[in-house]
Formats: sequence, C-alpha cells, structure tokens
Amino acid sequence: MSDTQVSALDHTVQLTNVWLKSLAEDHKLGDRPHAYSALRAVLHALRDRLTPEQAMHLGAQLPMLVRGLYFEGYRLADKPDVQRRIEQFEERIAIELPPGFPVDVATAARGVFEVLWRELDFNETAKVVSDLPMPLRELWPEEAQKQAKARSEE
Repeated sequence: MSDTQVSALDHTVQLTNVWLKSLAEDHKLGDRPHAYSALRAVLHALRDRLTPEQAMHLGAQLPMLVRGLYFEGYRLADKPDVQRRIEQFEERIAIELPPGFPVDVATAARGVFEVLWRELDFNETAKVVSDLPMPLRELWPEEAQKQAKARSEE
C-alpha cells in the first residue's frame, strides 16, 4: 500500500491496484505487471479508436493514475483509427503487449472492458460502446452490448 500522505494520490494508487488485481485474478491475465500491460494496451487502442471528444469524456472518468496511463503518448490532432474489424483492433493491442503475453489479445480486451464497464459511469460508458462499430462491441460485456444497441435504436 502506498502512503504518500496526499490522500488523492493514495486513493488513486489504491484504486489502480484494485483494477490490476481484478484483471490479474478475476480475468486471468497473469500477474499485475501483465495486467498493467493489458490495461495500457487496451486503453490506448480504445482511445485511438475514439474521436477526441469521446476520448476526453472517457478519460475524465478514469482514476487519476489510470488517466495518466490512458493519455500517455496521445496526440489530440490525430484522427481516430478506423478499425472496424475485431482483428484490426486486436492487432493494435498486440503491438503494445510484451512478447510472450500469457493470454490471447481478445481475452485481455474483454477483461479490461469488463473492468471499465463495472467501474465507470454507466451512461458515459454506454455512449462510448454505442459509438463503436458493431464488431468491436462484441469485446464488451453482454450488458454493455445490450445498452449500446438500445442507445443506437433511440
């Protein structure tokens, strides 16, 4: 446990550790360093797939430490990647994963998206999911897919 004597920093370290523990244990992504790699790679691929406005809205919901990880290397002027197929999205994630990563890329993405769906604001996250192309929605939890479909039909 971290003790910086700054409550906001201690809280974000604690919350980030909860996310990493969930990814490592509940979603079987290996140890915490592997969970960190998956979180980073998936967040970067998602961020780069979103419009700048969408990326900012999603980033604003993330814990402070995860938000820094999310925005690391982000260039606002870049246009969103136009990945429409799961394979393209997975290739983007795989670029950032270390060699010999213990699980397949789809499993890593599903684990990260499950944590995001569980931990972030329901309405804001549903907006993000509904703006993704249909094939990429399949990586999100079933409830997220249902909510995204409902939003698309409104």
